Amino acid sequence: MSNLLEKLLGEKGVLLADGATGTTFFGMGLQSGDAPELWNSDFPERVASHYQAFVDAGSDLILTNSFGGTRYRLQLHGAEHRVDELNRKAAMILREVVDAADREILVAGSIGPSGEILAPLGSMQPEEAVAAFTEQALALEAGGADVIWIETMSSQEEVELAVRGARQTSLPIVFTMSFDTNGRTMMGVGAADLMGLQHRLGVHACGTNCGIGASEVVAAILNMRAARDADGEEPILVAKANCGIPEFIGGEIHYNGTPEIMARYAVMARDAGARIVGGCCGTSPEHVAAMRAALDSTPPGPVPGIEDVERELGGVSAGARAQASGEHKVKTRGSSRRRRR
Repeated sequence: MSNLLEKLLGEKGVLLADGATGTTFFGMGLQSGDAPELWNSDFPERVASHYQAFVDAGSDLILTNSFGGTRYRLQLHGAEHRVDELNRKAAMILREVVDAADREILVAGSIGPSGEILAPLGSMQPEEAVAAFTEQALALEAGGADVIWIETMSSQEEVELAVRGARQTSLPIVFTMSFDTNGRTMMGVGAADLMGLQHRLGVHACGTNCGIGASEVVAAILNMRAARDADGEEPILVAKANCGIPEFIGGEIHYNGTPEIMARYAVMARDAGARIVGGCCGTSPEHVAAMRAALDSTPPGPVPGIEDVERELGGVSAGARAQASGEHKVKTRGSSRRRRR
């Protein structure tokens, strides 16, 4: 399938994504506990300003303000009946911003976790989850998204259900999971498990976002690359790390990553095997601009080792190190030659 994601990857080799959404909005006045998605209707000019800042910083791909846009997340704010409206507007505002830019930029329709627990442990039935993800994905497509971007997932089951929903659109699909517990997701998924999931689903790209800092994200990419290469697969890998470690200062959360650290992270993530590199929580347009400059000015280098990552970016968890040494492996046999989208 020919699409803008494939086109830009073919032209540029590596794409720079955006940074944080919530962090930016808190600086604009969003209060803790409020739904950023409501700003698509209430304060569209602020949302457009956020998008424009990452256009100016040099991003090739920007996520829509729709992370919590399923009916399950919106019902916490009495807005479950506004799924189509809020997600369409998230994509439409970004579409207008990028269409006015002097280069092609991808509109990535962000879909986050439902926040619900699947049966039998919870009350959400699989088909209900698929219906919710379908509703959101179709609204993002209608608003002008180029890609469906499923992010910050922790369970393989929810990724599969979100992909089923996203496949009701005609758009390419990307999913990322958050490695935040000793080299694994909260639900115990490791890098090789993620690659096994990608093997079964056959979507266009996969990777990791958020988590506990840049070093852990680069280590995860190295482990994904090893699992991918062992199985002969070639999916696009995505790295979108938090801007350092969160710290409470004056009653507020601040991330300790500097533009210089994030620039070094971007280069190491690329050399580790990621072809889409960006930032997550705490990553400002200033950080992304530094990442842009570093990627543009630093030639590709050798694949870093875990020791290189720790020396440049900080410590790596024992779990990620164990996966790198091959202590934890998941076989991913079988065919995944499905049509990618």
